[in-house]
Amino acid sequence: MGRILRRYVYREIATPFLFALLLFTVILFTVRILKLVELVVNKGVPVQQILEIFLYVIPAFFEVTVPMSLLLAILWGFGRFSADREIIALRSCGISFSQMAFPVGILTTGVLIGTFFLTLYVRPWSNTALKQVLYELAKTRATAALREKTFNDEFTGVVIYTEEIQPPGTFLRGVMIADTRNPQQKNTIFARDGLVITNDDNQSLTLRLREGTIHSVELPKKSYQATHFSIYDLTLNLNTPLIDTKKSIHEPQEMSLHELNAAISRKQSEGISYNVELSELYRRLSLPFSCVVFAFIALPLSIRPAWSFRSHGFAISLMIILTYYLLLTIGETLGKGGSLWPGIALWLPNMILGIVGISLFLRATQERSPLSGRAWRTRLASSIGLWDMKKT
Repeated sequence: MGRILRRYVYREIATPFLFALLLFTVILFTVRILKLVELVVNKGVPVQQILEIFLYVIPAFFEVTVPMSLLLAILWGFGRFSADREIIALRSCGISFSQMAFPVGILTTGVLIGTFFLTLYVRPWSNTALKQVLYELAKTRATAALREKTFNDEFTGVVIYTEEIQPPGTFLRGVMIADTRNPQQKNTIFARDGLVITNDDNQSLTLRLREGTIHSVELPKKSYQATHFSIYDLTLNLNTPLIDTKKSIHEPQEMSLHELNAAISRKQSEGISYNVELSELYRRLSLPFSCVVFAFIALPLSIRPAWSFRSHGFAISLMIILTYYLLLTIGETLGKGGSLWPGIALWLPNMILGIVGISLFLRATQERSPLSGRAWRTRLASSIGLWDMKKT
């Protein structure tokens, strides 16, 4: 295939690829958009911080939407070729299916390399940065939300009342707290004063109370207990609408490759199950190859005239995507649970759909397609007619 035709193929695939990338990303981001709007409207978060959160969330979406977009782009691009009979024109010029697939292979290789970089480096970094931004946001909002002589319910399950807040806003006098986080026990705390302490290492906020009393009521037994203390630390949860900051910052999804391998080696030496970390590692390695699997499936299907319409291409892509990520979810569950070795479990979608795609590709390379019912009946009738002629 000449250079002009290769550029033509690149252009016909690149345009629907960008459109599909925008479409799929917006669809996946719809739920998050509602939560970001809630942060702006109800919590008064500046738009600048919302945009920063948005940029850190995008890599996690691109990890999924880039292979999906490549699948839809090939189906739409080559589907249009087939609908406009350009495939027939190319074949009449002596250009085989393998030659048509060559520029698609180059594009797929580029997308594969980009997805590898995204899954191995960008997404772990962005997840860590996102959690840090959300923690800083929650910490600032929590300390700034406290008001004198007001019942502050910023924290889940905790209502705080203070008579006086002294500068810089972290020292409280005359504190009363209603703690209902434990449904079996209700605590009412009175303290002379308190100090707000933030711990950036484990991303938590502690209210250190001095000289007070805890009045506890256990609901099942309806028993009452009063406890006097000189110092009492009350840990507050900095929950945000997008992420739970109670989790350790060293979650497997946020680890770099070096940290992930170190965690696997450490747990292996200690005799602890490391299926979660190993599943995350194989997920990062297997997910980019979905681009190759999708390309093998999309190319043979897109040249069939019956499936060349864009509506058909969109429906086919959704079916393939749902099948792939259903298998990926099942494999991830089996791998993390230890029911199946993570290496096999996370490569399961690539192996199953890869076999299907390679078989379709080889059949298309040999310029054969599965016989439809009409074609089968025509050939059968022709065979019977020839047999009758020979008999007579």
